Amino acid sequence: MKRRQIAAIDVGTSKICTVMADTENGDLRILGVGVVPSRGLQKGMVVNLNEAKEAIRESVSMAERTAGYKLKSALIGVTGKHINSKNNRGVISITRNDHLVRQSDLQRAIDIASSITMPQDRKVLHIIPRNYSVDGQEGVSNPVGMHGFRLDVETHIITAASNSIENLTKCIRAAGVEIDDLVFNPLASAEAALTDEEREKGVILADIGGGTTDIAAFKGNSIYHTSVLPIAGSQVTHDVSVGLGIPFEMAEDIKQRYSSVIPGECNDANFVESGHTFSYPDLCEIVRMRVEELLRLIILELPSDDYSKMVPSGLVITGGTANLPGIAELGSEVLRLPVRVGTPPNLFGVSDILNDPACTNVVGMLLWSINNRDASKSHPTTEESAKGGFISRMFGNPKN
Repeated sequence: MKRRQIAAIDVGTSKICTVMADTENGDLRILGVGVVPSRGLQKGMVVNLNEAKEAIRESVSMAERTAGYKLKSALIGVTGKHINSKNNRGVISITRNDHLVRQSDLQRAIDIASSITMPQDRKVLHIIPRNYSVDGQEGVSNPVGMHGFRLDVETHIITAASNSIENLTKCIRAAGVEIDDLVFNPLASAEAALTDEEREKGVILADIGGGTTDIAAFKGNSIYHTSVLPIAGSQVTHDVSVGLGIPFEMAEDIKQRYSSVIPGECNDANFVESGHTFSYPDLCEIVRMRVEELLRLIILELPSDDYSKMVPSGLVITGGTANLPGIAELGSEVLRLPVRVGTPPNLFGVSDILNDPACTNVVGMLLWSINNRDASKSHPTTEESAKGGFISRMFGNPKN
């Protein structure tokens, strides 16, 4: 089989990362990486088209120079507080004489489940079948070929604001890149950071970037909740800037070099930076307070108060803020749950820079491309959006 070229672009609030790769038989080889500071974006959404376009173009050009060929198309990550989601159920009757469930029946049930009332200014990103039941038998992963009179399907539907999607796609295409698919960020991050056991038992993933915290919760090997918090690493930096009375850029540098939230780590020492003396305990306290708040807000996003039963595998933190020393230990202390930092798997090729929680999302998009190659696209065109979008076939969704 010929190696297939794939690519992904993570258009984030703090950085833009382009990765070019190829794949054969599920193996991934990284060919080019381009990471540049982000411009023209705020909390995951485009606020300046020209600045965003130029930053994307710089990132793409950097990856192209390493890979040695021109990037034609890529998967694009999507986030922002405009993202909404809901679970919806569809029910159909199997009226043929043999009462065998066929692939066309699955599609018919999914079409009914995805028939939701949606404002004209919103667009479907993903329609994800969660689980099926046949004649009341729950937990069916693939009903094709089973006998039954009634087929139920529950879907997880993710929608986005049309104008935010159009602004993002306009920037990507203006940078000379066509769009293979749009992928909601935490779905991609889950591909790279979660284990099958965690998905089965119940886990919540939090991708804490610069402008947003993207959340996805899994149970029974299917997704049941997604959301976006407009609070992330930039808010921590802002608190440091205000608390220490220093510029934002300096606060970001100090946060990355000196801060820690390891319980009991902070001592009474001071440190000197750019001719100024700062209190290490003050810095740690400022960062710890904001991170504690963020961790509690993540858990409050779960649609159940008894989160210890919903997500016994705990919380997996990824994204750039996951590099904060002690964040997993603090999470376990505050939430009384297992907490770990999720990182991308080891990759072959020019991948050294990708061995970082900040790159989990872009690596996850590449894995998404491999795992969903035979599935329908998840992002509809303008005309297809009116018909309800395409289906994202995730986590073992049935095929013929």
